[in-house]
Amino acid sequence: MNNWFTRLTEFFPEKEMKSQKHFEILLQEKEGMYQLEESQDHVLVYYEQSDYIFIDYILVNGECRGKGIGSIVLNQLKSKGKAIILEVEPINPLDPGSEKRIRFYENNNFLKMNTIQYERIHTVTNEKNMMDVFCWAPVHKTEQWVYDRMKSIYNDVHAFKIRELYGCNPQPVSDVLWLKELMYGKS
Repeated sequence: MNNWFTRLTEFFPEKEMKSQKHFEILLQEKEGMYQLEESQDHVLVYYEQSDYIFIDYILVNGECRGKGIGSIVLNQLKSKGKAIILEVEPINPLDPGSEKRIRFYENNNFLKMNTIQYERIHTVTNEKNMMDVFCWAPVHKTEQWVYDRMKSIYNDVHAFKIRELYGCNPQPVSDVLWLKELMYGKS
């Protein structure tokens, strides 16, 4: 268990990570839904439901990036015929990798859900974490459909047993996710 967890903590910022205990509880109590796949080249942690898959973490080892491994992993998930939802850090000029990550998902036909606003405060670090939501689907899914799944994902994965694990209440989903209005043709 430690190897994949160490690999994730070495790559992902603390404000995006769950504790090792949080992972262990999700993998145990949501067995068959919350899943881990690990190889020498990658780590994939995802939550699968009947109509979608949520990628919680995907990591391709540095020396393996650019060799198609990430696309192979995504294509294996796509072959299940379900929508795939994930969160990605917005482009940050201080992090050159942020643009590459977004380009990777766009090149794999994921669409950014422009109306979904997602901001949460990390339970341990108290840092604000803003993420963009992306989705790939074999048939069109509306942003409202993705938003409704994201609310369930937040409660079922991110906020799962927060009080027990961290000693505090999770943020209400209404404080974390909302649909923003897009302004077309207005100044």
